[in-house]
Amino acid sequence: MKMMTTSVRLPKEMIEEIERISKEEGVDKGTLLRKLVAESLNEYRIKKALESYRDGRISLWKAAEIAGITYREALEELRKRNIPFRYDVEDLRADVEWATEL
Repeated sequence: MKMMTTSVRLPKEMIEEIERISKEEGVDKGTLLRKLVAESLNEYRIKKALESYRDGRISLWKAAEIAGITYREALEELRKRNIPFRYDVEDLRADVEWATEL
C-alpha cells in the first residue's frame, strides 16, 4: 500500500489524548492515527451500508458487500444496531443464486 501524507488541524485536547494513548499502547502517534482512521473508515462504511439497507434501497447482501463484511456479520450488525431484518424477494433471489453456485 502506497503511503501518502496529509495534515489535519486538531484541538489541543485531542492531540494530548492521542499522545497519551500512543504511550499506553507503546506505538508511535502515526501508527495509532492510522489505526484509528482505518477503524473509523470501516465503521463509517458499515454504518452507511446498513442505513441504505434500513431505508430499503439495497438488499442485505449488497449492504454486506459494500461494508466489506460477510452476510453473517451483516446480520450481527443489524442486531447490534437494532435495525429490523427485512427478507424480501431480492434477498430470496440472492440466497437461491448463492445456493445454486455451491
